[in-house]
Amino acid sequence: MDRYFDDSHYMIRDMVRDFARNEIAPVAEEMDRDAIFPWDNVRKMGELGLFGVPWSEEVGGAGMDDMSYMIVLHELAKVDASHAITVSAHTTLGTSPIVNFGTDAQKERFLPLLAAGRVLGGFGLTEPGAGSDASGTETMARKVDGGYVLNGTKRFITHAGVGEVFVVTAVTERDKGSKGITSFIVTKPTTDLEKTREVGVGHAEDLDFIDGVRAGKKEDKMGWRASDTRELIMEDAFVPDENVLGEPGKGFVNFMKTLDSGRIGIAALSLGLAEGAMEEALRYADERKQFGQKLHEFQGIQFMLADMATEIEAAKHLVFHATWLKSRGEPFSKQAAIAKLFASELAMRATTKAVQIHGGYGYIKEYPVERMMRDAKICEIGEGTSEIQRMVIARHLVRELLS
Repeated sequence: MDRYFDDSHYMIRDMVRDFARNEIAPVAEEMDRDAIFPWDNVRKMGELGLFGVPWSEEVGGAGMDDMSYMIVLHELAKVDASHAITVSAHTTLGTSPIVNFGTDAQKERFLPLLAAGRVLGGFGLTEPGAGSDASGTETMARKVDGGYVLNGTKRFITHAGVGEVFVVTAVTERDKGSKGITSFIVTKPTTDLEKTREVGVGHAEDLDFIDGVRAGKKEDKMGWRASDTRELIMEDAFVPDENVLGEPGKGFVNFMKTLDSGRIGIAALSLGLAEGAMEEALRYADERKQFGQKLHEFQGIQFMLADMATEIEAAKHLVFHATWLKSRGEPFSKQAAIAKLFASELAMRATTKAVQIHGGYGYIKEYPVERMMRDAKICEIGEGTSEIQRMVIARHLVRELLS
């Protein structure tokens, strides 16, 4: 990885790796089992600067680069994907739209809270009838004096309960299709007020919370169970003009740009899951004996481990090459889709093989590989399904062919 990493990247890798092993690994099984949001570790990750890795120190960030950020997601996911998606959803989806499209006043108001991890952010795009077809948004924003009144429900929103600052889309001009969608910043108090006051992060008393914005019920998920996922509901919510994010009618385009970056993040998370599962399988194969031999002495096991290692090595180059392009300001949409497609499907293959190598023990919660396999599945769905990634890649190929 020397082609992509310098000394600072190895330093943050080692720091996050130690944190994940010492602070996350001991509680990951309990958090997953009971679907507990890891507030104590959220505070610790904030203290380490992990919620603001790519943002400038002027706004409370760590002042690092995109490569450092992907390394953070990769290392966290090796141990627990729920912690990794907490950082990813907050940073890429909740914060980057304000960084990229916000006014100076919006940046001054929201970024210090978000970049320092003092409150959590989220991204409201998906709706009950608008998943892969994100342009099918039904949430409406009606113009009134001084702002807009929003009505609608966003579905499967990470941090909808625990978070306080959200970027959402709503239709402002129905007859213009995707060009009639505008993005807004909305706020609501966290659902975990008592816990946030205990840990000292997660709630900002001085935020102007918007009446009519609230969280729905918490989803009982197969994986990412320590991550908070709910509906984000807006009922006659008055959003002032100063909370319009970017130009009116540009919400869909800007959110698609955000998803390009988010796809690299999910790819890095998926890579971490795959590599973490392989490491668990290697350890088990060295400890477990059958027929008087260690498991890794059997050719069938060797082949599975070799396949995992080969695909992981390929995924590293796809993920970090896409990150490298983004960091240089070069086009990266196709490379992000390729990395997300390959790494997410690899995560499913690798975690399944890790369970197989563990045999019956892989199917019980005593070993983390069953959690990793459950966590891997959503990587093929969230931030664009595998089918959507293939469509994106194919469109790029045709465009390049005809150019």
